[in-house]
Amino acid sequence: MVRLALFTTVVASVLAAFASPVPAEDATTLEKRVTHSGRGTWFDVGLGACGEYNVNSDHIVAISAARWGTGANCGQWIHITNTANGKSAYGLTRDQCPGCGVDDLDLSPSLFQELGTLDQGVLSISWHFENKAFSP
Repeated sequence: MVRLALFTTVVASVLAAFASPVPAEDATTLEKRVTHSGRGTWFDVGLGACGEYNVNSDHIVAISAARWGTGANCGQWIHITNTANGKSAYGLTRDQCPGCGVDDLDLSPSLFQELGTLDQGVLSISWHFENKAFSP
């Protein structure tokens, strides 16, 4: 009977460990592996929501207000691909985009031109966050 009680306690402990929530730092690490699909648009940059000034020649990204949260992605690089022509580039998260859908990105003119032409105005894109320590 003691063996059965001990076995039950051990099994319950193991199952409880697997049921624990993922710590916040692990969740952001896993987020970089998720590929998002959305629309890419462009905007004239300046003072971004991260508190940094940028110019249109910088490769800057504004993420959706829904994804912005507390701004934890400030300074994080994003790998973006134009799904129509396969061109890809990296952009640095420095702003939020209030009018963007959750998986849409607003890009600086120079970054947008790496993927398409400004005349296009809107691109079909896929993208994912890189590790916090990543720099192209």
